[in-house]
Amino acid sequence: MTNYALIFPGQGAQKTGMGKELYDNSSAAKNVFQTANKVLGYSISDLCFNGTEEELTKTINSQPCILTVSLAALEALKEKTNIEIACSAGHSLGEYAALYTAGVVDLETVLKLIQKRACLMNEAAENTDGAMTAVLGLSDEAVINITKELENVYVANFNSPGQVVITGDKSAIEASLAIFKEKGAKRVIPLAVSGAFHSPLMKNAGNEFTNFVKTFTFNNANIPVFTNVDASKTLNGEEFREKLPEQIYSSVLWTQIINNITNSGITNFIEIGPGKVLAGLNKKINSELNTLNIYDWESLNTVISELNNHKEKELV
Repeated sequence: MTNYALIFPGQGAQKTGMGKELYDNSSAAKNVFQTANKVLGYSISDLCFNGTEEELTKTINSQPCILTVSLAALEALKEKTNIEIACSAGHSLGEYAALYTAGVVDLETVLKLIQKRACLMNEAAENTDGAMTAVLGLSDEAVINITKELENVYVANFNSPGQVVITGDKSAIEASLAIFKEKGAKRVIPLAVSGAFHSPLMKNAGNEFTNFVKTFTFNNANIPVFTNVDASKTLNGEEFREKLPEQIYSSVLWTQIINNITNSGITNFIEIGPGKVLAGLNKKINSELNTLNIYDWESLNTVISELNNHKEKELV
């Protein structure tokens, strides 16, 4: 039986109407939305289905919305097929969906965690003057070396070879762009975000989150989760409790995560959640990887057909 790594997107994947078809066609997906509405204390379903682009882009909204849609798509998949899941991973907030997939936290817990995370990160963004920029065309090592020479500029995400996101103080980021171009960057693209996520400017948010996660139970994972802060295969519940606060102000080692999953012998992936960002990154990381996508009802059924075809071929 083919084993799949399930991967989940982070902020930036949001779009108006996301999850509506899943809600309308899958009782399992509908239950996720209804549970989220109750736990979060407002209609997350209405925000996902009818929220404006401006509303959905706000950190305090995008994080719980993307998580809810991702989990609804996951449960709709599980409702329709018995898939063999080898491991899971998620990009930044997507890691919370990966933990839920692995049984580390239940639905109510993961929703409460992401709601608190979003509030703390939003508050930190409002109290600091931060920015993020994608640097294209330089190696990871080159970007790391350049940031070491700069003050208040850090690496946020290692997204794929030649695509690294920097983060930090807004004025320092703006001043650094010319330096990155001088060092050979093909392009530098400022990102439409409200703060310097995955930087020391988020340290207070991480510290507060440390106290918050102490109040919840973290189970040992029933499948490996490859975590953002170190790209390592993790199973121990207490390790997840320690890593989640650190993840808020540390680099997302996405390229390393995908390489480590691949090196463990897994080359089939399913991206679950709005958009196709991670599938695109997978192609850049390793063109031989097979990545399917589930982001709405039609794509879910396409993936189900693909999985059934694989099963039939393996039985022949």
